[in-house]
Amino acid sequence: MSSSRAPGARVGAGAADTVVPTPRGLELPPGADEIVVRRSTRRRRSVAARLDGRRIVVMIPALMGEADQDRWVREMVRRLAGREGRRAGATGDGALMVRAAGLRRAYVPEAPEPASVRWVPNQRSRWGSCTASERTIRLSDRLRAMPDWVIDAVLVHELAHLVHPDHGPAFRRIERRYGPAERAGGFLEGWDAATAAFERCGG
Repeated sequence: MSSSRAPGARVGAGAADTVVPTPRGLELPPGADEIVVRRSTRRRRSVAARLDGRRIVVMIPALMGEADQDRWVREMVRRLAGREGRRAGATGDGALMVRAAGLRRAYVPEAPEPASVRWVPNQRSRWGSCTASERTIRLSDRLRAMPDWVIDAVLVHELAHLVHPDHGPAFRRIERRYGPAERAGGFLEGWDAATAAFERCGG
């Protein structure tokens, strides 16, 4: 694993990002396809990792040696994959269906029971979709990383489409029954804007 800076690596306030190869035999968490090592002059000993969109960002001290970097990348990705795997099990399609059923009873009782509610990997421009005629709801798997109240807001939004296919006043009245709906919309708009800005900068 090379420690030289990759073409296009970003250097920020006290930090440098380098894309590194996936260690042999290591499985990335669902939805992740790249590992970035972020060396920071602000770190002395601590190491951390997080998912940032489809990237795994491993944060290490700037002066860490290459051998230690390799070891910590493998260890932190392994830990993250285990944590995300457990989360995916708790938020799989079956769990999502149960969750939607509870939200329907609480907020959209006039809606018919969905025939299916599932995560999909191919919705990159929107967070959810609904086919009312088939009573099917699909959520972008990008939402897996979001807070529960945001996921619930998207579910209520799609459940409301089982009653009203448009975004008219009657639809909005149902949507507003879920208290954090407006805040969740702002959260997702901000996320989209930040992601677009990051991509424009070559991140």
